[in-house]
Amino acid sequence: MTYDVGALRALFPALRAGTAHFDGPGGTQTPTPVIEAFADALSRPLSIRGTGLPGEVNAEAIVGGFRQAMADLLGADPSGIVHGRSATQLTYDVARVLAKSWEPGDEVVVSRLDHDSNIRPWLQAARSAGAVIRWADFDPLTGELPPSAIGDLLNGRTRLVAVTAASNLIGTRPDIAAISRLVHGAGALLYVDGVHYTAHSFVDVAELGADFFVCSPYKFFGPHHGVLAAAPDLLEGLRPDKLLPSSDTVPERFELGTLPYESLAATRAAVDFLAGLAGGSSGGRRARLRSSLAAIEEHETAVSAPLEQALASMPGVTVHSRAADRTPTLLLTFDGLDAADAYRCLAGLGVHAPAGSFYAIEASRHLGLGDAGGLRVGLSPYSDGSDVERLLEGLAAFLRGSPTP
Repeated sequence: MTYDVGALRALFPALRAGTAHFDGPGGTQTPTPVIEAFADALSRPLSIRGTGLPGEVNAEAIVGGFRQAMADLLGADPSGIVHGRSATQLTYDVARVLAKSWEPGDEVVVSRLDHDSNIRPWLQAARSAGAVIRWADFDPLTGELPPSAIGDLLNGRTRLVAVTAASNLIGTRPDIAAISRLVHGAGALLYVDGVHYTAHSFVDVAELGADFFVCSPYKFFGPHHGVLAAAPDLLEGLRPDKLLPSSDTVPERFELGTLPYESLAATRAAVDFLAGLAGGSSGGRRARLRSSLAAIEEHETAVSAPLEQALASMPGVTVHSRAADRTPTLLLTFDGLDAADAYRCLAGLGVHAPAGSFYAIEASRHLGLGDAGGLRVGLSPYSDGSDVERLLEGLAAFLRGSPTP
């Protein structure tokens, strides 16, 4: 495997502005091939999908290419790939349709480790059906969410478990495969938030055991929208509200209105871009994605190691990301100092590390950080050693109370 971060960075026009980006958990920058694919789709004839005129054929090809690309990325069936405006919207849609079959006294399990988009929709859907919510707690000292934290809550009335594959706040990657065995053993469904996970890990929804897996392409170089993967036969049994004349086939019955073809074309390009990062050109796209994600993880680990070592030696800095298996995502707080002030100090030095709870409000509160959260430092595939040096210099300046390093 080859991984040339310098050559990679050259393909991102936004990086020419000079900012050192540690905001990857909130969204990555966009490479030139993805930008070009977006523009190219809009430059060609486009219309409602069909098989006759060029605009119809182009639209049909874009949608099919998008579904196949995302299926290759996630190890899913292209007929079970659903486009949505966002992961949040898709989760609300699934929650509403599943809740139609719930009865008073049924139970739903959610995790305090999760982004609110994988908590609030389930709470609200459960409330509408009279179902009971059970909370799975992670260990605030270690950041771990062991399978037993969920398994102990399961019983014959459990209808669904919602859990993240990777915390967007502290990076923890729970053992989803082990959790899925417990969930399915109880006869329940498993809904997995893979938004943060997909950007850093090779995904196989079958191996994970996820009945539903949701992600967002803008976390891995693509445009802003959401994608849901599920088995087509599972989707066949769900009846979402829809317009009478709109398609009732799967997955189209879950996609309301005309699809944004330019975004779907750009998403396919983002997957192809990911597949080429390890330098290989042989093998199918799925095999090349496996190699690329392994190379990304190796690179991010190498960049994060000196960062974590340096942070551990900084007095007054607490790192809340402590799980044994986690993404290169660190949540920091500072003794007697406000993380929001750290963000402003770093921003003045051209370093983007945002502060907050990032919609993981339950996790932030469970860590004892209230709604304020901390400073989140997240690496991306284009992060390099010079970015880390600038971050550490900026943090040292902040801790000294100096405006510049």
